[in-house]
Amino acid sequence: MAGVTASLTTEGLDAAIKRLSRLEGFQMAELTDAAGAILESSTRDRFDTKTAPDGAAWVPWSEAYDDTREDRHSLLVEEGDLRDSIASYSTGGEVHVGSNLIYAAHHHFGGDEIGSGIPARPYLGISDEDEIDLADLVTGKLEELLQ
Repeated sequence: MAGVTASLTTEGLDAAIKRLSRLEGFQMAELTDAAGAILESSTRDRFDTKTAPDGAAWVPWSEAYDDTREDRHSLLVEEGDLRDSIASYSTGGEVHVGSNLIYAAHHHFGGDEIGSGIPARPYLGISDEDEIDLADLVTGKLEELLQ
């Protein structure tokens, strides 16, 4: 992806996935695709909750900038292009979630390259809830294969 992507690991799942891979019928692609769907969905949800993966609220617009926005606009969502560009893909045992929009990294990390002084508003990453959902996914897959 040309914009920004997050490639993260969650401690503790590696050992469980290694055990899963020894079971007949296990398909890593199924697991990584499902994990990607979970992370893609939670990333898009952050545009509604206006929170980073760690639960911190995004820095709000300045009052002056807020005065230029229409009622239908919200923080990082004008037409929804950035939110709608969030996609996941998996290769082997890896899942990547990100955006291919050129300004995606600027909004995620913040910056002042163009004199805009845009604060970081992290939307990529794995939240505590995501970790639980991913662990549930792995556990569910294990239970399914053991039946």
